[in-house]
Amino acid sequence: MGQMSHIAAPPMPAPSVEQAWLKLVQARVEASLLELLELPDESRLDTRWARTLEQVREYVLRPNRRMRPALLLAGYCLARGSAAVPAGLWRFAAGLELLHTFYVIHDDVAAQAALRYGGLAMHHLLAPGRVGQDLAVVVGDHLFARALETMLDSKLPGAARATQYYLRVFRHTSVGQYLDLGLSPLGEVNVLRALRVTRLKTARQGFCAPLPCGAMLAGADTGLQLRMARMGEQVGLAWQLRQDLSCLFENARASGMMADCDFTQGRRTFPVVAAWSRASPEVRRELELLWALPPESKDEVCRARARGLVDEAGGRVATERLVARASSGAVRVLETLPNPNGLRDLLRVLVGQSSHPMS
Repeated sequence: MGQMSHIAAPPMPAPSVEQAWLKLVQARVEASLLELLELPDESRLDTRWARTLEQVREYVLRPNRRMRPALLLAGYCLARGSAAVPAGLWRFAAGLELLHTFYVIHDDVAAQAALRYGGLAMHHLLAPGRVGQDLAVVVGDHLFARALETMLDSKLPGAARATQYYLRVFRHTSVGQYLDLGLSPLGEVNVLRALRVTRLKTARQGFCAPLPCGAMLAGADTGLQLRMARMGEQVGLAWQLRQDLSCLFENARASGMMADCDFTQGRRTFPVVAAWSRASPEVRRELELLWALPPESKDEVCRARARGLVDEAGGRVATERLVARASSGAVRVLETLPNPNGLRDLLRVLVGQSSHPMS
């Protein structure tokens, strides 16, 4: 037999500075999360709770881009003009992640979502049916308390003020969630109201707060904090609108949540309201009927028809235009920021990644 030849594999491209930085953030934040969820005072309270803590740790450490901690750290470093990160900031960033996890757990119960981050949603993880939902709400409350405990105990100057700011934003998020769940006939939800709910529910909590919080912890002036808040709001708006389109049109589980959950639950998201506002009376009536159907009646035929109507009435195009406008607005604000040691360039990459679903 002839000698076998071996074809050398092409060299793997070296990771970019941004990729390396993101991996560092993920590793350090996840190490902090693991430490924060090692609670010996609780693990000895009851064996059943000790098992639940193991499930919570597995859930919190599921693969995730950790974009909110990344934005917090980027805001801090840009404001300080240095990539040096104090130990307390890693803990504060992990606390933000726990705070977001609390929100996600409660949101999944309200949305009756089945999946999150590639695994079962918390309420399905803990127990079937109503019992699992009740237990998940309690676990969410527990993580809320642990998050605040961590953020306030981070020993960072300005930690109390930054935590207070983040909680104020969270109150607004709760208003958005309330309005989102309080279903009204499509004709009573105009485009401006749908956009306001989008801004309240996700854009502010998800992306507006971490950037100015980071700048606040770094001792930045009010002007820089406000610019970062405006940029974060535009990035978050683009993200949520893309998420709304993805949920309706891609019919995929890419986000780790139940496919078509907005349509299944009858939520009046911006693409739907935009379509209704442009549609003929006949199409409006059909959209109303489709969205008012009970979840168990919304099969793939209904979903396909709903997608077709929203698309034909211009809901997709109107949403894509707004995404482009929000993305451009974020870039305009970004260009006004300082660029010490290339940190604005790093933030530009993060903003580009943040404005897409799955963060």
